[in-house]
Amino acid sequence: DGALASIGWEIEVEPSDMAGFIEAYRTDLDGVREFHDLRWSDARMKRLGDFYRAWIERLEKIDPATLNPTGRIDWVLLKSHLSASRRELGFELTERAEIDAFIPFREAIQSLELARRNMERPEPQSAAAAIAKIPDQVKMLREKIDAGRKKKGDANAENTDGIASTPVLALRAASAVQSLRGQLRVWNDAYEAYDPTFAWWVRTPYADASKALDEYAKYLRETVAGVKGNDDDPLIGDPIGRDRLLSDLEAEFIAYTPEQLIVIAEEEFAWCEREMLKAAAELGHGDNWKAALDQVKQDAVDPGEQAALVTEQSRDAIAFLKERDLLTIPPLSEETWRITMLSAERQRFLPFAAYGGQSMLVAYPTASMSHDDKLMSMRGNNRHFSRIVTPHELIPGHHHQAFIAQRIRPYRSLFRTPFYVEGWALYWEMHLWDLDYPRTPEERIGMLFWRMHRCARIIVSLKFHLSEITPQEMIDFLVDRVGHERFGATSEVRRFIGGQYSPLYQCAYMIGGLQLRSLHEATVGKGLMDDKTFND
Repeated sequence: DGALASIGWEIEVEPSDMAGFIEAYRTDLDGVREFHDLRWSDARMKRLGDFYRAWIERLEKIDPATLNPTGRIDWVLLKSHLSASRRELGFELTERAEIDAFIPFREAIQSLELARRNMERPEPQSAAAAIAKIPDQVKMLREKIDAGRKKKGDANAENTDGIASTPVLALRAASAVQSLRGQLRVWNDAYEAYDPTFAWWVRTPYADASKALDEYAKYLRETVAGVKGNDDDPLIGDPIGRDRLLSDLEAEFIAYTPEQLIVIAEEEFAWCEREMLKAAAELGHGDNWKAALDQVKQDAVDPGEQAALVTEQSRDAIAFLKERDLLTIPPLSEETWRITMLSAERQRFLPFAAYGGQSMLVAYPTASMSHDDKLMSMRGNNRHFSRIVTPHELIPGHHHQAFIAQRIRPYRSLFRTPFYVEGWALYWEMHLWDLDYPRTPEERIGMLFWRMHRCARIIVSLKFHLSEITPQEMIDFLVDRVGHERFGATSEVRRFIGGQYSPLYQCAYMIGGLQLRSLHEATVGKGLMDDKTFND
C-alpha cells in the first residue's frame, strides 16, 4: 500500500493466491525455453510438450472455488495460456513439416549441438564426416529446387523429383537454414580453440559447410523468394490459415470467427465514412472526403519542428484529462517519458509513431530520404494526424498503461494481449471523440483517418491470413479506401506480414477498443460508477 501511495494511487490491490504459482511457472518456463532454444528441433518440441502437460496437471489439482476472485481469474488465464501453448507446438510441427524437404541436414546439425549441451564428449572424426556431407547435400537441394521451379514454369518439362517451392516456403526455409548455421557455429566455437584434435578433424569440413549453408540461405531468399534487401523487394508473408486463427481467437477469449470480425470492421468503417462526409462538407468539399483528407495532410510542420509539436500535443492531452478529472495520473508517470526520432531505416517498418521503453518514437522525414518519400512522410505525419496519435502512445495510452502494469500485478505480463495493449489506446481514441476532443473539422478528420485505419487493419490482416488477399492488394486497400500515402501503406503492410507480431495483432486494436467500450457502457453508462473510477 505504501508503494502505491507513493506513486499517487490509493487503490488497495487484493493479493492473488495464484500469484506465486504463476511466478514459479514463468521462472521454470524461462529456464526450459532458454536451454531448449534450438528452433525446429524434436528435443525442444518434446520437452516443451512435456512441460506444459505437467503444469496443466499441477494446475488442475487446485480447486478454483477455493481461491479469491483475483485468484480465480488467474487460474482461468493460466489454463488458457497452457492450452494455447500446447496447440502452438502442433502448429510449429506442421510448419516444420512443410519445409523438411529443404533442410535434410537439420537433425545432423542439431544432434551435435544437443550432445554438447548434454555435456557429452565430442567425437571429432565422426562429427567431421557428418558435416562434410552438407556441401554436397546443398548442391543437390539447389538442383532439385531449380528442377521444381522449371517444372512449375513449363508444363511440358520432364517429370522430375524436383522440390516444389513457393516464395513463402523459400523464405521460411532460408530462416531455418540461417538458424541451423548459427547452431553449427555455436557447436564449433565451443571446441575449436580448445581441442587440437577437434580442430584437426573439423576445421575444414566446418568452414565448407558454413559457407555452403550461407550461400544456400541466400539462394533461397534472393533467387527463389526474390527478396534482396531492396525497397522494391516483393512483400512476402506467411499466412497462418483459418484453423490457426480460430485457435488464436480462442486463446484471446474472442467468441467470433474471422469472418464475423471482418463484418464488424466493415460496419465500423461505414460509420467512419459517414463522419468523414460531415467533416468534408464543413470544409467546403461537399461529399468528397478524400479531397478534405488531402487538405488536412498538407498541414505539416517544418523540418525540425515535429518533436516540439508532439511535446505540445502531449501536454494538451494531459491537461484535457485533468480538467475533466477522467484519470488518475501519477506524477512519476507524467515525468518519465521522452521523444525519440525514428531513423529512415526504421520508418520502413514504422512509418508513424510508436511507443517503446518510456519513449514515443516519432516519424518524420530524414535528410537521407528521397524527395517523394519525404513528402509522403510529411503528409502521413501531419499535425492533425499526430494530435490523436500522441495520447494514444503516451498518456492516457501506452505510456500510462505500461507504467501501471509494471506496478500492479506485474506477474500478469505472462498473459499480455494486444486486445488490451492496443485496445486500451483505441478505447481512449473513441472516448475522446465522444468527449469532443477534436475541436475542428480538420482534427475530426485526423481522428477518423486513424479509426478507419483500425477497421482496415482487421479486414486486410484477417483476409491475408485466410489467403483471400495479397500483400499488394493490402497496400491498394489502405491507399484507396483509407487514403494512406503509398510509402506509409507499404511500410504498414511490410510490418503486418513480417512475422514480428501476433497474427491477430492488427485486429486487436479496434476489437479490443470495442470490448472496453462495451464494458464502459455496461458500467458508467448504467450509473454503476463514474468515468474516473472506471478508467483507473
